[in-house]
Amino acid sequence: MARHKEFDTTEVLTKAMEYFWRHGFDGSSINELVQHVGIKAQSLYNTFGGKRDLYLSALKLYVNRSTVVATLEQTPSGKQAIIKVFHDLLSSLSQPDHRAKGCFMVNTCVELASHDAEIADFVEKESHRVEDAYLLALSRAKEQGDLGDRYQDLRALARYLNNAQAGLIVTAKTVSDPAVLEDIIRVTLSIFD
Repeated sequence: MARHKEFDTTEVLTKAMEYFWRHGFDGSSINELVQHVGIKAQSLYNTFGGKRDLYLSALKLYVNRSTVVATLEQTPSGKQAIIKVFHDLLSSLSQPDHRAKGCFMVNTCVELASHDAEIADFVEKESHRVEDAYLLALSRAKEQGDLGDRYQDLRALARYLNNAQAGLIVTAKTVSDPAVLEDIIRVTLSIFD
């Protein structure tokens, strides 16, 4: 007879996500994960599979909790949606703990995508999803008269914004002066000038 799980899988997965986010895949041992999430190793294996399976589940949880796509898709003003994403990001990156962790997706891309095809595919698909959300917001901004005629290739502009967002996160890890991030955002948002 199978034993009943005596833990909340979402809570355990959230703790694993936080640990991986801070330490990366290679910097996280099973022993450290088990200690951090508060369950036995066998329970972790039985519930989530191996360390890599747990990592991928944690990454999916992170993506599901992200508000970027929802903000870009649901804010009525395309311009305001994009501005909100960057201002929210600046607010988040002004917190030392978040600045040090960066973005779990960007961290994953840097650490694993070059040598793990499944992870690379997941990261690429998620990047396309965010890019598509930027495109939708840009299309609204154009229709609403908030984006000048100089931008005809909105897909290229969406890619630029997606890249600017990721670059800002990486830059935040290496600078202590918030004015640097503010300058980057000001120039990025100058597409609306």
